[in-house]
Amino acid sequence: MFKKIALLAAVTTLCAQSAWAGKAEAEKWINDEFQPSALSKSEQMKEMEWFINAAKPFQGMEINVLSETIPTHEYESKTLTRAFEEITGIKVNHQLLGEGEVVQAVQTQMQTKRNLYDAYINDSDLIGTHSRLQLAINLSDWMAGEGKGVTNPMLDVDDFIGRSFTTGPDGKLYQLPDQQFANLYWFRKDWFDRPDLQKRFKAKYGYDLGVPVNWSAYEDIAEFFSEDVKEIDGVRVYGHMDYGKRAPDLGWRMTDAWLSMAGAGSKGLPNGVPVDEWGIRMEPGSCNPVGASVSRGGAANAPAAVYAIRKWDEWLRKYAPPGAASYDFYQSLPALSQGNVAQQIFWYTAFTASMVAPRSEGNNTVDNDGNPLWRMAPSPHGPYWEKGQKLGYQDAGSWTLFKSTPVDRRKAAWLYAQFVVSKTVDVKKSHVGLTFIRESSVNHQSFSDRAPKLGGLVEFYRSPDRVLWSPTGVNVPDYPKLAQIWWQQIGDVNSGAFTPQQAMDRLAGEMDQVMARMQSADERANTYGGCGPRLNEEKDPSFWLGKAGSPKAKVNEKPKGETVNYDELIKRWKK
Repeated sequence: MFKKIALLAAVTTLCAQSAWAGKAEAEKWINDEFQPSALSKSEQMKEMEWFINAAKPFQGMEINVLSETIPTHEYESKTLTRAFEEITGIKVNHQLLGEGEVVQAVQTQMQTKRNLYDAYINDSDLIGTHSRLQLAINLSDWMAGEGKGVTNPMLDVDDFIGRSFTTGPDGKLYQLPDQQFANLYWFRKDWFDRPDLQKRFKAKYGYDLGVPVNWSAYEDIAEFFSEDVKEIDGVRVYGHMDYGKRAPDLGWRMTDAWLSMAGAGSKGLPNGVPVDEWGIRMEPGSCNPVGASVSRGGAANAPAAVYAIRKWDEWLRKYAPPGAASYDFYQSLPALSQGNVAQQIFWYTAFTASMVAPRSEGNNTVDNDGNPLWRMAPSPHGPYWEKGQKLGYQDAGSWTLFKSTPVDRRKAAWLYAQFVVSKTVDVKKSHVGLTFIRESSVNHQSFSDRAPKLGGLVEFYRSPDRVLWSPTGVNVPDYPKLAQIWWQQIGDVNSGAFTPQQAMDRLAGEMDQVMARMQSADERANTYGGCGPRLNEEKDPSFWLGKAGSPKAKVNEKPKGETVNYDELIKRWKK
């Protein structure tokens, strides 16, 4: 009897869900929430009708997905899950955790092959891992094969601006971008435009106060505001902001292209060839990393990398506000809204949404009309940087499916993933989170209208320069295993326990040790599909430093500062 009652209740629930999941709900969401859109309302309805029909076999199912905590994912978790359930009848628990916890969950699911979550939004930084371990679903084959019936015919993969970041060495797509943001330069344009400050700066340094092109200029500007200006409108001001808390965030602070900004890697886009921004060498045409140490042809402890770490430490100590060294990623970036920092060399556009909050909410970097007093601009580069290299990092949080997820749950999760990146939804989602993934969204008229309020974000994403910012690439054979090494070594520099050279020597050595274990596992059990590391024999560093390209021999690390006028830069971007 009890079994019959339970069965009847389940059938009743399923029928109830089926009854309210459909066209009327889709039409309501299109009218009330999903505007503006790159599609007309009739096109949006056509796309939603496809989701309604494709979801019928999965109505009543409850799935679990995981992502890190940023405004874009908060919108998905709170609003888009509700829309998806009302339209398709599939309930989604979209959990939000810190980036480190997401990486840990991904690593655990890969190691145990237990289905912890039905899908993840994890950084495309793991593309080298996913393409080697073959534990993630190859989306190119999935969309053409087993997942074809649940793949949106209006998905338009070519519209995604970050698809090159999620493509493996085999040319296959392993992840689908959900949000993107770049690390750019941020500065107080209202202060830089003041004639009195311009006059004082030029008198001291011999060139114009403007957007720094190189690290020499950034350092001069940091010194100028921290030690010469000191106070603006009664507020103590500083010339630099960063963070230094001993936590995984600190490691990503560096692997997120800090070394490439200094010029440590090789020429090549989206990542250096043969040496990437991590300092890992992988020869052209090969899928086998050969080392991180200079003695093996890598650059993790080369002069450019040591210079990069030294400048990070010096600037944090000398020019940042008190307490910055104890901040983590999440604390340092919003701190700019206090209005006491002149510039930040490593600022993420993911925080644009909070930086355009009204003055009434405590944001001191907008005027009374909500216009930003700040602007974003290209990252300045260090003295080892050469034209043709990447200039910074671009996070591409991307949908990833695993083979360990049961097929029916994987299909339902894939429907949700496509829903939250669909053209029906994406322009509105982009207005909420300001993390563009589609060409059709960034070029939408609504962003032309909103651009003056966003401090250069729209101009950057429409410019040809945006390709110079990219995530970690395929040289990194196992991101979770290698990334965890970084923050401890960098933290030892900040604490004074090691010099930058000592820390980077130790870091490079540990990276090689970890890759040696990967090599052994790959040779023994094909763990990395034959694309695991194959370390070079060690040679005297002079052998590699004497060759052209990365690793690079020491250069003049303090060339003359160079700046550009921001308004002229924007004109160039708009062309």
